[in-house]
Amino acid sequence: MARQFAKHPLQSKHRDSERLNEMTILDADSCYQAVLTHDPRFDGVFFVGVSTTRIYCRTVCRAKTPQRKNCTFYPSAAAAEQAGFRPCLLCRPELAPGNARIDATGRLAAAVARRIEDGTFIEQHFEALAQELGVSDRHLRRVIHQEFGVSPIELVQTQRLLLAKRLLTDTTLPIADIAYASGFNSLRRFNALFQERYRLNPSQLRKTKTAIAQTPVLQDCITCEVAYRPPLDWQALLKYLAGRTIAGVETVEGDRYFRTVRMGQQQGWLMVEPTKGKNALRVNLSLSLVPVLLPVLARVKKLFDLTAEPQQIAAHLGSLAHHHPGLRVPGAFDGFEIAVRTILGQQVSVKAATTLMGRFVQCFGEPITTPFSTLTYLTPTADRIAQSHINEIATLGIFGTRARSILALAQALTAGFLSFNGECSTEQTIAQLQELPGIGTWTAHYIAMRVLADPDIFLSTDFGIRQVMNEMSPKQMLATATQWQPWRSYATLHLWKALERGETFVAKPVYPPIGCSRV
Repeated sequence: MARQFAKHPLQSKHRDSERLNEMTILDADSCYQAVLTHDPRFDGVFFVGVSTTRIYCRTVCRAKTPQRKNCTFYPSAAAAEQAGFRPCLLCRPELAPGNARIDATGRLAAAVARRIEDGTFIEQHFEALAQELGVSDRHLRRVIHQEFGVSPIELVQTQRLLLAKRLLTDTTLPIADIAYASGFNSLRRFNALFQERYRLNPSQLRKTKTAIAQTPVLQDCITCEVAYRPPLDWQALLKYLAGRTIAGVETVEGDRYFRTVRMGQQQGWLMVEPTKGKNALRVNLSLSLVPVLLPVLARVKKLFDLTAEPQQIAAHLGSLAHHHPGLRVPGAFDGFEIAVRTILGQQVSVKAATTLMGRFVQCFGEPITTPFSTLTYLTPTADRIAQSHINEIATLGIFGTRARSILALAQALTAGFLSFNGECSTEQTIAQLQELPGIGTWTAHYIAMRVLADPDIFLSTDFGIRQVMNEMSPKQMLATATQWQPWRSYATLHLWKALERGETFVAKPVYPPIGCSRV
């Protein structure tokens, strides 16, 4: 059954942040208005089912707009499919952006959604996941149904089928390989469920294949697209990442980002660039990563903050976001990698930290062969570092205190004392980080902003932030920053941009720096 909504989405530009995340504030007429205007702000926030065709679409679909009486609206693709609709071949719901939820109930559902998206959700372990999140099995199932309109297993099936649909459309991989890469243990089960949901078999769908797979950038690679809600300040993202690229692991060339990838036993590489004429990024990745395609794409979305709702955020931040309304918070493709990089950046320049990280990778990383001369190493794992000795790290020119912090971090992750999987609260993870030697407020919060992708982190002890705000104390700065809740991570990025432009946000005396420089 379609979810009932209230209030008009186009009146939400200046409302509080929950206005777009919680679809309970929208009614069906408002959803239809978003469909009429092809509003990209609601792309992936809900889907429209058309009764005359039994097809469901995204709000940005360019097919002929259906009549209002023929439309019903669903909070997820899975809910639309459960109601008997099949995905549109034109707008391709499998390419819709995800949602970045910030409310407490949404975080529980989002934790399960993340597991499903990265391919690590196992139905048999659902009770353990509920316990890990601190709620009952029954409550978590109720929250998921409330949020997405279906059960967890129905979400999983839809995710797998939509991934298979993407691979059938965008690649020339054999159907059997696609079935297993999408998480099905049986080709027969895959074919049956595909026929049941989409009313055509995989071979029939493949006949509609687009040109994206027919023009690969390199041999032995596949190409996918990941969508986002505009605007996206791609150049600002690349500039931030380019200044911090790890030699051998990642590089930025022109409008493209490259890196090596290790996911479990799979190794390979990827390249990301904007897709011309679309609100999407084009991801080329080695065929060796097909078995882990879901988690790889999930990490790409996290790295480039593609689930953000930039118009909503910019409206809330007001004049602070005027120069860069599409600014995103760079995330982490590899959480341990960014955490180590953050520790190395304590009280040193960005350039110095980047040099130290390069040495760290050359010493502890694993060599890999790729088609690119600049991609030669896999980033070190926490397991590898946990087995090393503090002197091995310190001999790279890394201060003993930071070497001790890196070793303690690796051991905490390996032992399970600490986790970057996002299921623990940000506050709990920050507290656990600060229990480790040499990790203070700035380091823990910067890790929370990038690794945990928390949208509401404010670095009140950052030298650059203090400089641009010209505040007297971190306490006063935090008080000022309350106006930017729950998007203080984005405010932090905008303040750094203001610093680059030589602007000052608040005219007060600058006090001596405490904390650290930006990593």
